[in-house]
This record gives sequence, structure tokens and C-alpha cells, in this order.
Amino acid sequence: MMVYLDNNSTTPMDNRVKDIYCKSTELFGNVNVIYQLGIDARRAMNEAYDILYPGIGAADEDDIIITSSTSEGNNTVIKTFIDAFLKGSGKKHIITTVSEHSSIKAPCAYAKTLGMEVTYLYTDENGRIDPIELENAIREDTALISVLFASNESGAIQPIKEISQIARKHNIPFHCDGAQAIGKVKVNVRDLGVDYFTFSAHKFHGPKGVGGLYVREGAPYVNLIHGGNQMGGKRGGSVYLNGMIAMAEALKLANEHLDEMHTRVAKLRDKLEEAILQIPDTKSYVDKKYRLPNTVVASFRGIEGESMLWDLNVNGIYAATGSSCSSERLEGSEVLEALGEDPEIAHTGIIFSLSRFTTEEEIDYVIEKLPGIVERLRAISMTYAKVAPK
Repeated sequence: MMVYLDNNSTTPMDNRVKDIYCKSTELFGNVNVIYQLGIDARRAMNEAYDILYPGIGAADEDDIIITSSTSEGNNTVIKTFIDAFLKGSGKKHIITTVSEHSSIKAPCAYAKTLGMEVTYLYTDENGRIDPIELENAIREDTALISVLFASNESGAIQPIKEISQIARKHNIPFHCDGAQAIGKVKVNVRDLGVDYFTFSAHKFHGPKGVGGLYVREGAPYVNLIHGGNQMGGKRGGSVYLNGMIAMAEALKLANEHLDEMHTRVAKLRDKLEEAILQIPDTKSYVDKKYRLPNTVVASFRGIEGESMLWDLNVNGIYAATGSSCSSERLEGSEVLEALGEDPEIAHTGIIFSLSRFTTEEEIDYVIEKLPGIVERLRAISMTYAKVAPK
């Protein structure tokens, strides 16, 4: 049996999305031309927008810019404020968190090389930042607040609405990396109060290579990619129309299946977590009320995460350790350490992330295989303490 439990990294494309994606390749016309092929393509693009805007709760006057990924959108937002700083805005300070994806941390590190300053807020035992601490970190020269919606590693959900109210109170633009949100929790960008929201289709059963950047009306914006008049002149390059159409369908289906994620899938998550915790010297993280309904992150004392992944792989079970975009690194998980875990245990963290396609039979298979895998790896572990029974 093959069991895929790395859905926070990427998801399999829904067959209904795949069908629409393949069919849409017949629309090869340029959306900017005035003959019939272009008219047909432009109509399809507008129909996709008619799904995307209400799908995330955007207003007509806002922008949804079609990007290649959340990473592109994140870089666009950060570099908008780098641009303003270099042009003399006087705003040189960014506030973000230790739990961010590398596509936030890397451009923030780049901003520091240019003279900007970055404050990284730490999280509590539930992976959440303290809004009071965030407000206390605000300075006169704070340019941007950027906080991810939820962690791909811990599943911890941040208090986005409360953060946006603080940002609005101080007149500071607020960006939210929403890569892990769509399809798992309800997303309404206007209700959340964010100025920017970024996402990728492949996180909710759409294709890779296409994503979105929501920009609230009036929010500062500078092109990352200059070129033609595509996306209202806000992102050069021909629109990836086929990906956009498929992403719209994936978003529609993700919203339709949201209740299932919080009922059936959450119950499967809980079943897996309870079974893991029956194994001695294991631990899970983040209270369920603050966690994505599809995610379990667990540590197995004495077992390196990479070793666990290999044995899971041999048994046809696919999970993750640390950041899914950095699975070859050997450092312990920064996110687990931020939860208060010591570095030795942070090395052992495994992320199991389910999807709406996960079945009970698959979870039962994982529960059957895990104890034997743990027993084998602990038997050869140099660090697992074997205490004789009294």
C-alpha cells in the first residue's frame, strides 16, 4: 500500500481539476489580442477570476495577481518595501516570525544586507505569536508586518485577525503567507483584514507553477517582474492561463470540501495522533484548537527524523521532517525548537499531513506499521536510553 501523508508540502491534483487543466490547453490564444482566439482566452480568464475573487473573499476593487507560486508573491511583497526604503521612505523595519517559510526569511535576510532591520517574533508552546509582543515591537520606522497564516511544520494557526487589527491601528501594511490555509480553514481576506495574501494552487490539489497574490486596494505595490501590460501592468509575462483556470477550479472544490476537512479528515488525524502517543517516548505538538485539522507533528525520542522517513518510505508511507522545502538538511526543526523543544528532540520531528483523499484504511495501515518501525530504529539507536524495568 502507498500512503501519502505529506500534503502540507504538495498535494496530488484532483482528477476534476486535471480534466479541466487538460481541456484548457486548447485555449492557446493570447488574452491581449482582439481576434477570436484571444477573445475566447480572455473570457476563460475572466471566468476564472469570477471564481477566485469570491473564493478568497476579495472585493472587486482589489487585485489578485496570478503568480508562479507563494514564494514569488512573498518576494514581491517584501521587495515592494525594500524598494521604498531604497528610495528614501525612512521605513527600514520589518516584523515577522521565526516560523516563516524560507521565501519570507530569505528576502528579509536580503533586506538586511541593504540596511533594513528585521524583528523575528518567537512563538509559544502552541506555535503562536503573542499579539501584545508584536505590538510592542512596532517602531516609528516599521514598514511591514508579515505573519504566516499557519505553519506547514507544526500546523499552528496564527491569530491573523487580531494581528491585522493591530497593524491597521498603527497604519502598517500587513502581509499573510496563506499557503497552508486554503482548503483547510475558511479564508476571507477582507474579513481577515490583510493587505496582502499569498497562495499556491498545488497546496490545495491544483497544479504546480501557479499561485496568487492578493493586494488590497490602495496597498503599496512594486513589480517584481517588469514587462508588458499583463495583470494590469503589475506582473510582466504571458498569463499562465491553463494553470489559472485549473487553480480556480481547485479553489472552488477546496471550499466545497472544507466541512469534510474539519470532520472526517480531522477524525483521521486524531486517530493517527492517538495511536502515535500510545508508543512510549513520543510526543505531539500544538493544541488541536490552534492547529490545522489535517496535521500531526510528532517526535520519537532516540530516532533521527531522516531514519524514520527512510523506514516509512520502505513501507510505502510518505511523510516529512522539518521544512518540506529543505528535506535534505540535517539541522533540527527550528519550528519545534521555537515550541520549546530541545534540539536533540527537534531532530526527531515527523510531520504527517492528511488531505481529503486520505482514507481510514490508509491511516490504519500507518498505525499498524509504526510500532515496528520505531522498535527497529530504537534497537540500533546510539542515543535512545534503554532503562531496565523495576
